Amino acid sequence: MTTHATSALPGSNTARQSLGEHAGPASQIITGKARLAGVIGWPVSHSRSPVLHNYWLRRYGVDGVYVPLPVQSGTFEVAVRGLQAAGFRGANVTIPHKESAYRLADVLDDSALQAGAVNTLIFQDDGKIRGLSTDGDGFVASLQAEGHAIRSGTRALVLGAGGAARSVAAALLRHGMDVHVSNRTAARASELASALPALGVVAWDGWENRLGDYSLLVNTTSLGMEGGPDPMFSPSFAQAGAGLVVADIVYVPLVTPLLAQARERGLATVGGLGMLLHQARLGFTAWFGVEPQVDDATQAHVLGSLRG
Repeated sequence: MTTHATSALPGSNTARQSLGEHAGPASQIITGKARLAGVIGWPVSHSRSPVLHNYWLRRYGVDGVYVPLPVQSGTFEVAVRGLQAAGFRGANVTIPHKESAYRLADVLDDSALQAGAVNTLIFQDDGKIRGLSTDGDGFVASLQAEGHAIRSGTRALVLGAGGAARSVAAALLRHGMDVHVSNRTAARASELASALPALGVVAWDGWENRLGDYSLLVNTTSLGMEGGPDPMFSPSFAQAGAGLVVADIVYVPLVTPLLAQARERGLATVGGLGMLLHQARLGFTAWFGVEPQVDDATQAHVLGSLRG
């Protein structure tokens, strides 16, 4: 049975290092005691999580490895149980498995309960699997890092109705925003609104005409993603107000057609890389015993992998 957890992240046998402490060597020796984690998804080749986490492992001199784990739908639970049996410390979870991870977890933090999805699994010493959702708080942190304050009472429109959409919407609601959601499949949007009753629903074929009502637009779908269902997704911003901030959680490419179109209209934009960096910190801390820093060096390293 799944239980509700409110305690802090599990401790580590290794000393925790803070943000500003001395970074470790540029490379590390992997031993038989190495801590193991990875990212589960299908596809997973686009993910830059291995680039990010292995950079942090080298930077802080941690004996550990983080690997991509391509897992097809229908085999998720078997794969997770196998990783746990093989001694992994846990894993990140990306499309399309976040809701499956929610159902599989034995213990759910408040973040996961509110989001209805899990993007971070922690394999505890007692054999239980703990689930967190760090997407929402990671998204908010990325907005704030770009200088965009979240003001209570202002309105946000979230595109999508999957695990990431629910996590982002829940985080924005916690910060006092009036949040609406729009999805290509109307039934999915209605399900999300039922799960988060404070949400409003906007028809997919009408949201572009209502952009003047919002101060924030967030795309949480895979539309615009390289290799996704519609990599050229580029709606009109003709009805947007000058103060609209347009955010996209997609980060491959760095500037999606959605963001490019918004920039042409002179609107402020926020790409998906910041969310990737900020949402990763909790999992890394739990698996590897070090609290990493999201700073210019971290961003430059991941950016280099995207441009390479």
